[in-house]
Formats: sequence, C-alpha cells, structure tokens
Amino acid sequence: MSKPVKQMIMDDYERRFSELEGALVVDIRGIEANDNNELRLSLAEQDITIAVVKNTLARRAFDGTGLEALTPALDGPSALAYGAESVVEVARAVVAWAKKVEALDLKGAVLDGEYFEGEAGVKRLSTFPTKDEAQAKVVQLVLTPAGNIVGAATSGGSKLLGIVKEIEERLERGEAIAKVG
Repeated sequence: MSKPVKQMIMDDYERRFSELEGALVVDIRGIEANDNNELRLSLAEQDITIAVVKNTLARRAFDGTGLEALTPALDGPSALAYGAESVVEVARAVVAWAKKVEALDLKGAVLDGEYFEGEAGVKRLSTFPTKDEAQAKVVQLVLTPAGNIVGAATSGGSKLLGIVKEIEERLERGEAIAKVG
C-alpha cells in the first residue's frame, strides 16, 4: 500500500474516531455472512457501528487520543465497535451477540482511558452502569437520607401533636393529668 493511501486511511480514522472516549475491539473473522449482516443491522438499530480497521494505521491514528489504550487489542484481524450513548451500551450489545455467535471474539475495550483486556474485560465493562443509570443511583443515594430525616422529623411531630391532643381532651373532660402515654 502506498504512503498516500495509508495517509488517507489514517486521516479517515482520525476524522471518524478522534472524538471517541470509548470503544470495543472485536474479531469478526469466521462469522458467517448472514450472521455478520444480522449482527451489523441489529447493532446499527442501536446506533452502534462496526468498522474493520488496519491495526498499524489505527495505532498511529489513535496515538494521543482517548482510544490510545486500545493498542494492545489491535493484534490480528480487528474491528472497532463504537457508538450509542456510551461504550457500556456497546459492550452490553456486543456481549449479547457474542452469546449468539460463537465466532465473535471480544479482544478488549476502553472507557475514559481505562483498558479492559480480552473477553473478561469486555464482559466486566458490560456490567457497569451507564452514565444515566449512575446519575440516577447518585440522586437516589442523596435523596434517601433526606427522606429518612424528613420522616423522622415529621413522625416525632405527629407523636407530639397526639400527646397535646390527648391532654386537651382530658382537660375538657375535667380529668387530672398525671401521665399521658
């Protein structure tokens, strides 16, 4: 391959992948054509793209970007899976497909510069919460103690109100107030 062609490919990689903070590297070699088409169409419906990359040129294009940590996974036939709202959603979708198509090899992933090695790493990444799920969990954790405090404060107030009401009723009936319980 000539230098101008290589440069064109690297420029294309830089243009397409420079803004990515996370992606997966998979090996789709050995997948039957029908399964490959079904895989790509299914992932495209989830706004996930699979792009076959040339390893040497991808390593150069990823240098200094959020995908630089993927360098160890770029060995042998490689395809980059990226898109959706986050790389966690991509990992979930690809892991689900890896259960259906045995020839789909999970080579690695990166999320915010952290490298997840091999199939185990990608599966671990797929269990992470998405950004929206994490934010919802944080909000829930913040609000739960506040709800408990409000409940405790209002429960004591309602008990106090009950005692005052009992005293009032006894006084109206002309009874002596020794102890209200």
